[in-house]
Amino acid sequence: MIQKELTGDLKLKWDRIQQAMRKINADGCLLTVDVNLYYTTGRIYSGYFYLPAEGAPWFFVKRPNGLAGDHVEYIRKPEQIVDILKEKGLPLPTKLMLEGDELPYTEYVRLAGLFPEAEVVNGTPLIRQARSVKTAIEIEMFRRSGMAHAKAYELIPSVYRPGMTDIEFSIEIERLMRLQGCLGIFRVFGRSMEIFMGSVLTGDNAGYPSPYDFALGGRGLDPALPGGADKTPLKEGQSVMVDLGGNFNGYMGDMSRVFSIGKLSEEAYTAHQVCLDIQEKIASIARPGVPCETLYNTAIEMAAQAGFADRFMGTGQQAKFIGHGIGLEINEAPVLAPRIKQELEPGMVFALEPKIVLPGIGPVGIENSWVVTNEGIEKLTNCNEEIIELS
Repeated sequence: MIQKELTGDLKLKWDRIQQAMRKINADGCLLTVDVNLYYTTGRIYSGYFYLPAEGAPWFFVKRPNGLAGDHVEYIRKPEQIVDILKEKGLPLPTKLMLEGDELPYTEYVRLAGLFPEAEVVNGTPLIRQARSVKTAIEIEMFRRSGMAHAKAYELIPSVYRPGMTDIEFSIEIERLMRLQGCLGIFRVFGRSMEIFMGSVLTGDNAGYPSPYDFALGGRGLDPALPGGADKTPLKEGQSVMVDLGGNFNGYMGDMSRVFSIGKLSEEAYTAHQVCLDIQEKIASIARPGVPCETLYNTAIEMAAQAGFADRFMGTGQQAKFIGHGIGLEINEAPVLAPRIKQELEPGMVFALEPKIVLPGIGPVGIENSWVVTNEGIEKLTNCNEEIIELS
């Protein structure tokens, strides 16, 4: 069930969750959502992960067959969990954490009903808080992902052909990503935030308002999936921003780079440099103990001073953040946004994405993944950050 090389890492994660449980006097935690199962076991399976406030976890599996190890029990339905805990002489929880922000209502009610004497509380915020500070192995996964991501992006100019549309260009880049090992799936926390791999945006499509809480939107190919490329032709004098999620091993790296069809206006290069300057400034002041709102306010002030306040992070609909935590999902803590007083901690990993949209031209700017160290922050996605002309 548990891979030997992950045992130490998983124990650290279990300890974090148990510490959070003890703070609210919870004595049981039952998880079943894919990303939380992966976080706590190193694999996705159909079933449940049960963690008492003290002691080792139990793994209740429905599928697949063949998993074995300590405390692995096969079940057909969750009601069997109670019987097995009783058979093993384990106390039933009096205060149980469930994934209240993630489970469908009927499933939440069913799982809560397993322990009618217990107080049931929403454990999602505590689990996400535990996940926000990465372990050494998780950070290494991000490093590997960043290298693969960069290798794919370095090959982007080789797949451009004159006369392409944005979706044709996107398909070729997606192929590059897949050949480097990208899993393809773009995991997002929350409902109604579906997207395929990421986005390739050019021209005024970059300013098209999105229903999603993303930095930039795009019309998309169909109202059923309203985001990203929309068959806009790649035209001379316009920019193209590539922002595909770097999910190479379950951990969602994030990186955006800008390309141009021919030369852009001087304003475009100026705006791009402003975004690079914002990145450099944020990188110089970000360190453990710095509030997220400080980083956001710094970026907003710099964009305004440069004369791009009305086009920073969008045009008609501007995103109210300049960065977000990343992990097993693309939108984790911390969030670099106004009034977010959460302070950076060593081990947090986040994407920083100062971007400017220029009507008639398209998006410029930068996005990289960063890890918070004891002294500051370290970039995990390293490749050319200048605007690259395609030919």
